[in-house]
Amino acid sequence: MFTPEALKKELAKPKHIVVTTHHKPDGDALGSSLAVYHWLKAKGHAVHVIVPSDFAAFLDWMPGRQDVKIYLDDKAAHDALIAEADFIYCLDFNGLARIHAMEEAVRQAPGAKIMIDHHLEPENFDDYRHWDSQAAASAQLVYDFIANVMDEHQSITPDIATCLYTGIMTDTGSFRFQTTTPATHLIAADLITLGAQNWKIHEAVYNSYTENRLKFLGFCLLNRLEVLHEYRTALFSISREDLNRFQITTGDTEGLVNYALAISGMKLAALIIDRTEQVKLSLRSVGDFPCNEVCKTHFNGGGHRNAAGGNSNEPLTNVVLKFKSILPEYKALLIP
Repeated sequence: MFTPEALKKELAKPKHIVVTTHHKPDGDALGSSLAVYHWLKAKGHAVHVIVPSDFAAFLDWMPGRQDVKIYLDDKAAHDALIAEADFIYCLDFNGLARIHAMEEAVRQAPGAKIMIDHHLEPENFDDYRHWDSQAAASAQLVYDFIANVMDEHQSITPDIATCLYTGIMTDTGSFRFQTTTPATHLIAADLITLGAQNWKIHEAVYNSYTENRLKFLGFCLLNRLEVLHEYRTALFSISREDLNRFQITTGDTEGLVNYALAISGMKLAALIIDRTEQVKLSLRSVGDFPCNEVCKTHFNGGGHRNAAGGNSNEPLTNVVLKFKSILPEYKALLIP
């Protein structure tokens, strides 16, 4: 494992570096990646951001987005960049399965792996780790890594501040989730001071719906929302036909699960979607309900206590029935 001092010494010399994050990057994943990209590039390194898949169009405005490479667009070329990298920054994930098709290339690459993340149970593939499961976002840890571990607060430019603010804002639900602490707000304030225009970022992320996405939201609220009052649980189940009807693209379902949790009295919300290759499940909760435990035990997934995800190879109807069938096990937590 590298020490901070050894890492500083290595980064004082020009290196070939790859920055990556998890499949279907969200605001925290892409914000963290682009912040590290700008920071390393300014230090004179040859840096490539390579992500496993596409991502939501509402992140297309982010500074540096034009330099992001999609791994499967040119697998051979990207495998070569990964193989020759001196360092691979692994951001917002702590298990290589989270990068899907990139997993084997990164696992076999000789370069040192630098992990910055806030998810539970790291896999131990890394050579340097900046990890805290209590952090509100990986972007918060990237800020701490640059400003404090590397002692380069002065190197945080407006573009870096913008990327980090985006990551923190999106992963905290605009600073309303339980993970948001005084430290989170202090970092956000500093990022605004350093050039992040918070109101512009909010507008770009949250007020950029397509017409189809808005109609899809209305359709789901009217036709796909089910409330189980006896378990203080609400869920959406979305078929592939629903997705096709509204021409849903990557990112269009993001945030939908929060509408179920917004119903007064609800303690648990689920979004269950047939993505053709798999059925995906996202859970959100309030209080001490363990979403991560449910996803890990029953749906091949994991995450945080109040936000987790999983998947299944069963048909959508079966997954919905399975989800409902496990609720009695947790009734004491749902109905205190």
